[in-house]
Amino acid sequence: MPHRLFVRQFTRVTLVLVLVSLLAACAGTATVSKITPPPGYRLLWSDEFDGKEIDTQNWTYDLGAGGWGNGEAEYYTGRSENARLENGMLVIEARQEKYEGSYYTSARLKTKGLQNFQYGRIEARLKVPAGKGMWPAFWMLGSTFDGSNWPDCGEIDIMEYIGKEPDLIMGTAHGPGYSGALGISMWNRQTFDIADDFHTYAIEWQEGQIDWYFDGQLYHTVKRADVGDREWVFDQPFFIILNLAVGGQLPGPIGLDVTFPRQYLVDYVRVFEKAQ
Repeated sequence: MPHRLFVRQFTRVTLVLVLVSLLAACAGTATVSKITPPPGYRLLWSDEFDGKEIDTQNWTYDLGAGGWGNGEAEYYTGRSENARLENGMLVIEARQEKYEGSYYTSARLKTKGLQNFQYGRIEARLKVPAGKGMWPAFWMLGSTFDGSNWPDCGEIDIMEYIGKEPDLIMGTAHGPGYSGALGISMWNRQTFDIADDFHTYAIEWQEGQIDWYFDGQLYHTVKRADVGDREWVFDQPFFIILNLAVGGQLPGPIGLDVTFPRQYLVDYVRVFEKAQ
C-alpha cells in the first residue's frame, strides 16, 4: 500500500474512533447534566444504568450462600441471569433453580473498594418485588468491613422491604450494642402496596446525624445522642450495597403462591455532597 494512502486511511479511522468516543462521552455528560441536585447539594457520583453492561468501576459482587447471617435461602452469583442492565435500569433477579447446592439464586452488588462515601445525600429510585419472602435492600456498610467486624464497622439500612408487609419499608442504623433487633429503626407504613410502583429512598447524612426519606418525605432521624454511651460509628466512609435476598429471619418463609423469577429494579443511584 502506498505510504500516503496508508496515512490517509489511518487518519480517517483515528478520526472516526475519536468522534465515537466524544459522542459517547457527550451522551454520558448529557445524562448527568439532566440531574437536578436537591437544594444545597451538588452531584458527587451517580450510576444511571444507561449502558449495556454493569460498570465494573462502580460495582462488584458478593458471591455464595450460607445464609449470610440471616438464614437466607439464595446463592448470590455474578451471572447476567441474576444481575444485568435492561432498558436503562439495573435488574436484580431472584430465580428458583438448583445452583451449587441452593434452590434459589439472586445477586448482591456493592461499591466496596471502588466507591466509598462519607456524608451527603445518598438516593436511589427503586421498584421492589412483591411476594412473601422477598427481601430487597438498599444499604451501606463501613468501608472497614472485613467480614468479621460487624457491627463495629457500622451499617446504614437506607431501605429494607419485606414482602409479607406490602405497605411497609424500614430505615435502620446498626452499630456496636445496637445491632440486629436492637438497631435504631423506624417502620414507615403507607396506605398502598409499595411494590406496585417506583419510589425514591434516601438518607441525608452529616456529622452526628442521619435522616431517612421516602419519596422526599422525612420519616426517621438518628443522632449521636440516640446511641447514648455506645459508640457512634457513622463519621467514616461507607460503601453502597444493593441486593435481593430470598427468605430469611426477617421476611420469613417464601410464600407458596410466589412465582419466580422476581425482579428488583434500580433506576439510578446518586450521591450528592453539600454545596460549598
